[in-house]
Amino acid sequence: MQHTVHDTTVATTAGRPAALALVALAAASFGIGTTEFVIMGLLPEMATDLGVSIPKAGLLVSGYALSVTFGSPVVAVLLARLDRRRALLVLVGLFILGNALCALAANYGLLMLARIVTALCHGAFFGLGAVVAADLVPPHRKASAIAIMFTGLTLANVLGVPFGTALGHELGWRATFWAVVGIGFVAAAALIAWLPRHLPQEGGSLLSEMRVLRRTQVVLAMLLSVLASASLFSVFTYVAPLLAATAGASPQAITGVLLLFGVGLTVGNVLGGRLGDWRQMPAVIGLALALVVVLLALVPASAALMPATAVIGLWGILAFALVAPLQLRVLTAADGARNLASTVNQGAFNLGNALGAWLGGVAITAGVAYDHLPVIGAVLALAVAGVGVLAHRLDR
Repeated sequence: MQHTVHDTTVATTAGRPAALALVALAAASFGIGTTEFVIMGLLPEMATDLGVSIPKAGLLVSGYALSVTFGSPVVAVLLARLDRRRALLVLVGLFILGNALCALAANYGLLMLARIVTALCHGAFFGLGAVVAADLVPPHRKASAIAIMFTGLTLANVLGVPFGTALGHELGWRATFWAVVGIGFVAAAALIAWLPRHLPQEGGSLLSEMRVLRRTQVVLAMLLSVLASASLFSVFTYVAPLLAATAGASPQAITGVLLLFGVGLTVGNVLGGRLGDWRQMPAVIGLALALVVVLLALVPASAALMPATAVIGLWGILAFALVAPLQLRVLTAADGARNLASTVNQGAFNLGNALGAWLGGVAITAGVAYDHLPVIGAVLALAVAGVGVLAHRLDR
């Protein structure tokens, strides 16, 4: 019997538990998630310190997202000839360097450049890390392994961002970035200690990998990622003013709701891994349809804080439960070019982030009330279900 690449990978992890390697990947994703999102809580302090307006400081978020979307595939191509273990360590090194540059940036322009450098590691790390995570375990546990890696990202919202924001308020925003540098060194040490020494490479030229990206199922899988992310961010971007305007929520109450939402993301991530291992595309379709119901329920529920909080917690669970199955879907559809496709899919998620925030903003500008934004998210979730049904039928 011929052994596949995946069988060989699992064999190399014997004596070096796959669980420890997954923890190392999760530690790195925790650091990356923290540095991505913590800046939102520090914008006023950063704007004052750098002498720019808050909207201009907000462009640091946009610059990061665009760097992930368009820069990460370039980084993946440049690292294609390195073995996966070394490539991951290079990316963590880039992460450490980028955050150190953020802490040292003397002006707004240098900080923007540092954020762009930091973001270059984001998509490539999550893309390559998802491939490695999937290869560390048997076929029936691949989605769960990817979910474990992404647990670091969800915990960043629950722990890393609140702690980093509080640290920045006490000691200055630069202290937060130095703390993230420390997280980067811890993650690098864990990867060096626990990742298998030999992670097999996929053969094939860049041209052949680019051809794989043109497969119908790969395109549909990435479209699913864009739509799912757009559904989330069309509402989540404006959830604070939504709660304030419709439920009369105080800033403290909104913080509590966002913390619950972060817990929901973590629970949903684990649930999504289980569902993705069980039945991949039916899980995606079912979760998308459940999201439609929950988002529509948020319209009347947003009138009062308690029901709004309950529905938002459930929404967080369902929204992030899609991530692991969608990432695995890309890996499955793009066999032969998984490194590049997985990285490009991270760009697709970030493109969805930007698209969703833009759609929500356009709707508000056009006069749509905050409490009707969930209808936009529900329509996008319904589109996820529709594309999912099409992709599932093409599988047969």
